[in-house]
Amino acid sequence: MIKIGNIELPDFPLLLAPMEDVSDPPFRMLCKENGADLMYTEFISSEGLIRDASKSLQKLDIFEYERPIGVQIFGSDIASMEQSARIIERVQPDLLDINYGCPVMKVACKGAGAGILKDIDKMVRMTDAVVKATSLPVTVKTRLGWDEDSKNIMDVAERLQDIGIQALTIHGRTRVQMYKGSADWTLIAKVKENPRIKIPIFGNGDIDSPEKALEYKNKYGVDGIMIGRASIGYPWIFNEIKHYFKTGEKLAPPTLAERAAAAKRHFEFSVKWKGEKLGILEMRRHYTNYFKALPNFKEDRMALVTMMEADAILEKLEQIGQKEYV
Repeated sequence: MIKIGNIELPDFPLLLAPMEDVSDPPFRMLCKENGADLMYTEFISSEGLIRDASKSLQKLDIFEYERPIGVQIFGSDIASMEQSARIIERVQPDLLDINYGCPVMKVACKGAGAGILKDIDKMVRMTDAVVKATSLPVTVKTRLGWDEDSKNIMDVAERLQDIGIQALTIHGRTRVQMYKGSADWTLIAKVKENPRIKIPIFGNGDIDSPEKALEYKNKYGVDGIMIGRASIGYPWIFNEIKHYFKTGEKLAPPTLAERAAAAKRHFEFSVKWKGEKLGILEMRRHYTNYFKALPNFKEDRMALVTMMEADAILEKLEQIGQKEYV
């Protein structure tokens, strides 16, 4: 069993990564049903939270069936992060996670997300302020370093553990790499092997199949795996990995009818939670993933991403689930 504060997770838990515009309640519902052990909200701007921005506040919506669940925040101002931690405590998630890994320009160039990897002293001060501002367990997600010449993850892990974080997730790339090339898990393994490190270490990056999950589990010795992009449009990956760990056999992939039914439920929850217009627009990014590798799907995909009436989209998804694509 893995413990983070009072949270008890199974041996070798599978975590759903916090992904902007993806890890919302509709998507999390499907991942939870399909075996995700710990999930996170989309990352939330500390500046948005302290200014009561509606988009940031809506991201704090969590549901009892999602537990255990963490809220993830990012920011570059220590006072704002401290204040955000207090705001988040009111919604009573199971933990608070700090994002020190997002590589996108609009976040990193402001010194937030992976941008703080250029200033480890500030990262430590910020984390310390957040830990002291909340009674929630605080965890961190970060990268190996800013670039090839500054892979300082070992120092970061030790210093953050020393000020009280209770788990660390490491993405096996630098900020400069973004999502290019292959994730390097060798440094993640070295952090885990460090006798000074007592907190759970979770690995992240490039896990896209049950076989790879088992290989990395055995090879790198981490306490669990966080899965991001491979789950988009494919929430079944969590149960597929768990089944493979137990039996050494692969589960049959979901049928077209099952994929269409999942897309339909995802869509219905999106519309209910976000309102019809926004729910329709934001669901469009998911269809390609739900129906990946389907031959001659272009016409139906075009229909799904241009329709503006919920009933018509639901009917189209129903039809897709019953069609034969050749």
